[in-house]
Amino acid sequence: MTASDDLLRRIENDPVLAGLLAWPGDFDIGRRDPVEDLRLPTGMPLHPVAGCGGGGTYFLCGAPGAPHRPVLYADSEGQAALIAEDLVEAVRLVAVPPYWRDAGAGHPLDELEEEMREDHPDIGGLRGRLAAALGIPLPSAEEALARLRAAAAGTAPDFVPVAAGTDGAEPCEPLFGDRV
Repeated sequence: MTASDDLLRRIENDPVLAGLLAWPGDFDIGRRDPVEDLRLPTGMPLHPVAGCGGGGTYFLCGAPGAPHRPVLYADSEGQAALIAEDLVEAVRLVAVPPYWRDAGAGHPLDELEEEMREDHPDIGGLRGRLAAALGIPLPSAEEALARLRAAAAGTAPDFVPVAAGTDGAEPCEPLFGDRV
């Protein structure tokens, strides 16, 4: 069993951890139904593991127990990108800036963080509780964004999903456009 498989089971069996990932991470294991069934061009299986409030879905790529299972995020607007090399890394990254999609699209981190703190003054404490519950150190927002962009750069061509069962379906667009 891989670290990703272990972490997924742990999240599924720990309501406190699952709740902290749902907020502030916007990684909700109760939202596993993707807006649309997707497939990868390589035929590698996609396993939905969580969703976000905007209708996007996080997928583990590959069969359970496979040594390499990167995490793909597909939004509800037809965009997708790899976000991490495995579930452990994905959880680290979404735990730091829940606004990672906006940051990846080029919005300044300091402005996003300021807005987050205005709306949720307890975000620092929640991140601390999440880091403690995970038992792993969280990177800085800048480091998380750099890791996210590095992962997203590896999306094409093998991890660009298309709608399953739809002849002639267009592949998903890059989540961050040309910003990776």
